[in-house]
Amino acid sequence: MDRLAAMETYVSVVEAGSFSAAGKRMDLGQPAISKSIAQLEERLGVRLLVRSTRGLTMTDAGQRFYDHAKLAIREADEAEQVVRHASASLSGKLRVSAAVSFTCLHVLPRLDTFLNRHPDLEIDLALDDRNIDLLEEGTDVALRMGTLIDSSMTARRIARSPRLVVGTPEYFARAGVPKAPADLIRHQAIVYSQRGGGQAWSFSKSGSEVAVAVSGRLRVSAAEGMRTAVLGSMGLAVASRWMFSPELESGRVQAVLTDWQLPPIDLWAVFPAGRLVTARARAFVEFVEQALADGERTPAA
Repeated sequence: MDRLAAMETYVSVVEAGSFSAAGKRMDLGQPAISKSIAQLEERLGVRLLVRSTRGLTMTDAGQRFYDHAKLAIREADEAEQVVRHASASLSGKLRVSAAVSFTCLHVLPRLDTFLNRHPDLEIDLALDDRNIDLLEEGTDVALRMGTLIDSSMTARRIARSPRLVVGTPEYFARAGVPKAPADLIRHQAIVYSQRGGGQAWSFSKSGSEVAVAVSGRLRVSAAEGMRTAVLGSMGLAVASRWMFSPELESGRVQAVLTDWQLPPIDLWAVFPAGRLVTARARAFVEFVEQALADGERTPAA
């Protein structure tokens, strides 16, 4: 019996919650999964899983084996990735999930370079501001922003951007320029309703912290909608520098209250739990990370 394959099967069963679900994930029949687990338990001489009407439960030995098996699988995969990444171009299909505006502004304009580097690679890019189920959608890697709530996910922070209060010169000419966070209560705020947004904006300066409850007549659930509303001079908003970097450079959008700091926003590469990180996904994340770093070093126009 292939020891690594048996570990992968066991980890898949634990994380999928049943033999049948693991079989679907691994494209194997349930009898093959059951046989593999039985052979593994026989070879180890311990019971790893207990079946009940409520599903599968790991024994103490099963929990210890699961923890070590995941580590062994990860290390084996990393060894393969190093060799493959160094010796050959990538091929096959890479499925990526990413936020709409960020990807259109900072990834898609540079993606041709990555594809030219790997002519046998195809990318299926799903643009969505929501946090989807990576396993259910068959996603290899997702680019997510903000604080990650699900601690079970495999994730790596690849970049960080400051948040700013932004609006157009036309809006500020009409409504006035806020001089302090408290002035924001008299402004129309465009509220981003996804996680990381909301109506409570927290500022800090020289050790002092101020929280302002803003109000506005417009709430949007997608960052692209917030961009459009700000550019249409409908109000001001809190957004990452990434969100308006072209307009901030051109002057079409202005940042105010710049002597105050808002919590920065992190960009994470998130990989589906229980699956090996492919060389394709790893290379793509490295490309995005480098592209953003190069962009930060490029002087503003």
